[in-house]
Amino acid sequence: MAKVVIIGGGSLVFAGGLTRDILSYEATQDATFTYVDIDPRRLELGVQYAQRTINEGGYSGASVSGTLNRREALEGADYIIVSILVGGFEAIKAEIDIPLKYGINQCIGDTLTPGGIMRCLRTLPELLDMGRDIQEICPRAVVLNYTNPMSMLSWGFQDAYPELQYVGLCHSVQGTAGEWTRRLGLEEGAVNYTCAGINHQAWMLRFEADRVDQLPRIRELAVDPKIWSGDTTRMEYVKHFGHPVTESSGHVSEYNWWFRKNDQTIGRYCDSEGAAWNGRPGFIKELYDRPDWEEHMEKRVSDPEPLKLERGLEYGSRIINAIETGNGELIHGNLKNHGLIDNLPAEAIVEVPIHVDKNGMQPIRIGALPPHLAAINSAQIAVQELAVRAVQEKDPERVFQAMAMDPLCAMSCTLDEIRAMTRELMAAHRQYIPILDGKELADKKVMYTHKQQDKEKHIDPGMEE
Repeated sequence: MAKVVIIGGGSLVFAGGLTRDILSYEATQDATFTYVDIDPRRLELGVQYAQRTINEGGYSGASVSGTLNRREALEGADYIIVSILVGGFEAIKAEIDIPLKYGINQCIGDTLTPGGIMRCLRTLPELLDMGRDIQEICPRAVVLNYTNPMSMLSWGFQDAYPELQYVGLCHSVQGTAGEWTRRLGLEEGAVNYTCAGINHQAWMLRFEADRVDQLPRIRELAVDPKIWSGDTTRMEYVKHFGHPVTESSGHVSEYNWWFRKNDQTIGRYCDSEGAAWNGRPGFIKELYDRPDWEEHMEKRVSDPEPLKLERGLEYGSRIINAIETGNGELIHGNLKNHGLIDNLPAEAIVEVPIHVDKNGMQPIRIGALPPHLAAINSAQIAVQELAVRAVQEKDPERVFQAMAMDPLCAMSCTLDEIRAMTRELMAAHRQYIPILDGKELADKKVMYTHKQQDKEKHIDPGMEE
């Protein structure tokens, strides 16, 4: 009987979906679930929904309970699933709206960009606190993290607790593979692929059906207007760089210098009429601004329509079943590179194939990425490292440095403007980032003069050369 602890058990959808998936395997139909949350009402409704899943699925050997006490929940845990949000909607709103004043136009902002960096500052300390509890109470448990910013959090966690069994999980690899399988008109079981890189920016290095390379067909489809218009920036990646990239175009649009330059380019590449996740500004606020969350969760608990109990795409249940039964699984997960991808930094977090069985998780070495793809990944990795160091060193200057190296910030602002924005963000998030001990980012003197500003406004067109 496996004990599964879900930290963030009061989520609108996530905890219930993973519970359903775990129960769908015969080996874990008698699992014990303990939900943990900091919100009593969310926790209560989350547990009620899980109990409904148990009842409707006829899983008589399973049980679910809830607690506000994380340490109590961890006693005897075999598997720990983490899906948390620190700061809620107000923090998200600030980290989207403040950068916009400086011309930094984000769509999702949970992985890179000012939003991802600030989310790391407020979330990594919480994850490290969990790690201390896990190390003390249940050090043999397997930790499955679904929380963003995935690479930053995984980097900080594995630096602190390299001995714990940990993997960061996302659905972007299997989701992207499924999209291309359908676009190509192929049967799912006919496709074999190799995907590797970093989270939200992993590359389909090989995509085959019946031993036939499908990348040439994918490159043709990428410029089909019907496909391009609903998945623009990802298709631009295929068109120019030759390989499909994971995650939605909304995410991809903000990880680089190319698509969110101004209103014109956002209109060109991030038109969301045909696809909500195509990159429209501030889309993440729509996802989290849910004043009706309680009504929505209550409806899920009491809806007279029977639940759909088919297993979803998430890797978590597959990992647990493979470890419990020994039936091997191939998943994709995020962990320290340590030689898995030759031309990315050794300490970076990479997303690679991982074989799972009773012996746990064994990552598969990839070798070198094509150099242009490694270069794109490396731009993100530099930002990730600086954001993690900001937490580890409790240093506001590291926060600024991460912002300054972020492609979207660098494209949009001067260093003076990035420093001013970072100071404003840190002030707005002060209650969410106690790790910095109230330290402020230093204010640096702006050196250009008003006279120089006036000259910039009145440049003689004939002198522009």
